[in-house]
Amino acid sequence: MASPTPISRRSAPHYFWQEICEGWRLVDGEDLSVIHERMPPGTAEERHRHSKANQFFFVLSGQLSMALEGELHHIGAQEGLSVPAGAAHQARNDCDAAVEFLVISAPTTRGDRMPVAD
Repeated sequence: MASPTPISRRSAPHYFWQEICEGWRLVDGEDLSVIHERMPPGTAEERHRHSKANQFFFVLSGQLSMALEGELHHIGAQEGLSVPAGAAHQARNDCDAAVEFLVISAPTTRGDRMPVAD
């Protein structure tokens, strides 16, 4: 078995979403996904749910607003929030500075995202 190779944001696959938000795929397996995301001020993802994936959002810097099943949570640096499979949620940046956070999903969310009407 090959020895694991360290990964960083510099070496991870990078992508943009909603044109200005960014993600770096640190771990991209079927059973586990770890993504480092950056959301500029005033951005939000679409409200959605995952039928299989449980997620944990851990804020590295800034403050993340998370609408989870009708309740709004404000998650500060070095804090996290679990989002169970099936729960409608939406990550937002309601602050004046960028927020960076990790999204840990088990299993992966690929092909497991369903939009939720407002």
